[in-house]
Amino acid sequence: MSNELVDRYIAAWNETDADARAKAVAELWTEDATYTDPLAEVAGHAGLAALIEGAQGMFPGFVFSPGEVYDAHHDIARFSWHLGPAGEEPVVVGFDVVQLAADGRIARVLGFLDKVPAA
Repeated sequence: MSNELVDRYIAAWNETDADARAKAVAELWTEDATYTDPLAEVAGHAGLAALIEGAQGMFPGFVFSPGEVYDAHHDIARFSWHLGPAGEEPVVVGFDVVQLAADGRIARVLGFLDKVPAA
């Protein structure tokens, strides 16, 4: 996984147009990809697109941005990300570990939340 792929991953999470988001998900994830974090467990393109739409609805106007951590070896990468108002301190900070399929698309995401808003 390259930094370019991380940028595409972040862009997919920021895409607000449903058709463009579905296209980004299809290009980035395998058809049977899974995503698991403390708040969600989904599979497939429809599940991923719905998850992204739900996150956007929960944090309207916020944007995802890459964090400081990026490391990769073999078909596995890990990277941090931020979510918050553009140009401001992030409200949510996360850390994702991804596994790539042979075709270079994401097959599996394991997400962790390092900073979340107080309830």
